[in-house]
Amino acid sequence: MDAETILPQERAARDMIEAMPHMEAKAAPTLVNADAEAFVAESLEDLVNCGIPFLLAGTYAVSAYTGISRPTKDLDIFCRAGDYARILAHFKAKGYEIEVEDDRWLGKVIKGKYFFDVIFAGSNGTMPIGDGWFESARQIEMNGHQVRIIAPTELIWSKCFVQLRHRYDGGDVVHVILRAHDQIDWERLLNHMEVHWEVLLVHLLNFRWIYPTERDKVPDWLLDELLDRLKAQRELPLPQMKVCRGRMFSRVDFEIDVKEWGFADVGGEGELREGAKEIPQGGSA
Repeated sequence: MDAETILPQERAARDMIEAMPHMEAKAAPTLVNADAEAFVAESLEDLVNCGIPFLLAGTYAVSAYTGISRPTKDLDIFCRAGDYARILAHFKAKGYEIEVEDDRWLGKVIKGKYFFDVIFAGSNGTMPIGDGWFESARQIEMNGHQVRIIAPTELIWSKCFVQLRHRYDGGDVVHVILRAHDQIDWERLLNHMEVHWEVLLVHLLNFRWIYPTERDKVPDWLLDELLDRLKAQRELPLPQMKVCRGRMFSRVDFEIDVKEWGFADVGGEGELREGAKEIPQGGSA
């Protein structure tokens, strides 16, 4: 496509990418076979040409920041919620199959046995993808194109809650901290995790335990802040309602807690814990 045939939205998207900080990827994943390589190359070409803003994430981002190269067969593409339907529609018009796996966060673009995910939020509702993700993004060269790649701050956020029986992304979290700590906006990460600060604290304690000689990679003020919150929380009485937030990690692994053991899910009512006072109907919580 020559300069005269570039659509205005494509030109604006390219200008925005060019203005972002450029980074050299430390590594890239390995595709499982030549067919997967062809699918990724074709998909990326179509993504770039459609002019709809997207971020490269997942294994490609982990490799870029850490230097770890591992096999993969697909892409993880992040976008704004308002753009995910547009991306799916674009690829449908190009002859790909599309699938809305979960209208709360995930669609897929499919060609034969290969696919890529189009993600616009976290599966547990904690991670809406908005303008800030694009403002803090980097750019890398991939397959001859300049593309946006998720910043390490949001990359950590996107992986903090992936803790299922069959998949745990805590290793990615600590590797990104180790290899890209100087690029992490720690204040923004704390803001992302504000309500779930304990999850962030656990990952940071994991990092300290795994890498005792690298403890200085996490700023002292952040650990002090989180430990001070923990100290203050310990002075509080136990909550009145039994709550299990485990389903924010895995709906399957913690299903029994909600269905049989009387715990409230992330949303909705549950039983009161033993010995708790009844909350009057219509009264304030």
